[in-house]
Order: sequence, then structure tokens, then C-alpha cells
Amino acid sequence: MLIAHLPAGYIVSVLTYPLLRMPQVDGKTYLRCGMFGAVAPDLDMIYFYLVDGGRHPHHSYFSHFPLTWLLLALAAGVYYRCSANRRLPVLALVFAGNGLLHMVLDYLASNIYWLAPFVLKPFSLTLVERVYQPWWLNFLFHRSFVLEIAIVATALLIRHRRRSQPSEPPALAAPAAAGGEGS
Repeated sequence: MLIAHLPAGYIVSVLTYPLLRMPQVDGKTYLRCGMFGAVAPDLDMIYFYLVDGGRHPHHSYFSHFPLTWLLLALAAGVYYRCSANRRLPVLALVFAGNGLLHMVLDYLASNIYWLAPFVLKPFSLTLVERVYQPWWLNFLFHRSFVLEIAIVATALLIRHRRRSQPSEPPALAAPAAAGGEGS
């Protein structure tokens, strides 16, 4: 995936927030944590380029192990059950859930080490062949990019609909002006 991780995190976060019904977790913070979780696995690219020099596929780092995100979600769930303040574990859960979503999206066109760190065998639904230079053209011309476009379009549609809706329902029977009607 090239461009769909952030929009996918947006979609999941926007759709799950109304199910939350927790006034202590505001929507913007929830959305930010979810979207950050959706791209957080790719922060390993910093290490990939600056330290590793591209010697190992960045999907072979722990930040791309599904177990990392499952354990984070499990820890958030345990913290949620044991804590009186549930704000932080809910935010950690949306972060981890979107990190796991990142793994699923990467699996559609790239290798994911589903059984790591126990078995370092890559799995993928389909692989993007290296035909073009620069490398990103291979993803752009692959059939999986249609799904990325669909995810981006869906996120933009949701965003447009949310912006066009009034933020608060109009007050019932509110006076039109200070002096009332007809003054």
C-alpha cells in the first residue's frame, strides 16, 4: 500500500467513534490516535533508510509483525478492564487496531510475516512485481492500487458528508430574536 493507510485509519476511526459512547474521549483525539496507528508501522522506514541501509525488508521488522499490534491491543484491553480511567486504553486500542489494519492492507500487495517472531516466513495475497523504475510505479500500475483509490475516495466522501452536516442539531423552538417574532 502506498497511499491508503492514512485514509483507511480515518474511515475506521470515524466509523467506530460513535459506537464508543464515552464522553471522556473526544472525537478529535480518538481520530488522531487512530490515524497515527494506521501509519505507525511505517515509521520503521526511518530505521530502514538511516540505519539498516535497506539490507532487510522493512516488513521484517517488529513494527510490521502482527503480533506486536495484537499484544498492544491485548494490553489495552487488560488496562481497560483494570482501570477506572478508560480514556487511555480506548485510545491505545484504536491505535493498535489501526496498526493491525495496516498489516491487513499490506498483506494485499506485499509480504507480511504473520507468524513472526516464531516463524519468519512471509505471506502475501499477491505480490507487486518489480518491473518499473522508480519502485513506486510498480505499485501505481498494480491492480491493488484500485483498492487504494477506492479507500481514498471513501475517506474523502465520508469527510465531505461530515463537513456538510450541521455540527449541532438546531434548537427546538428557539426564539428568532431578542424581542421575539414581529417586534
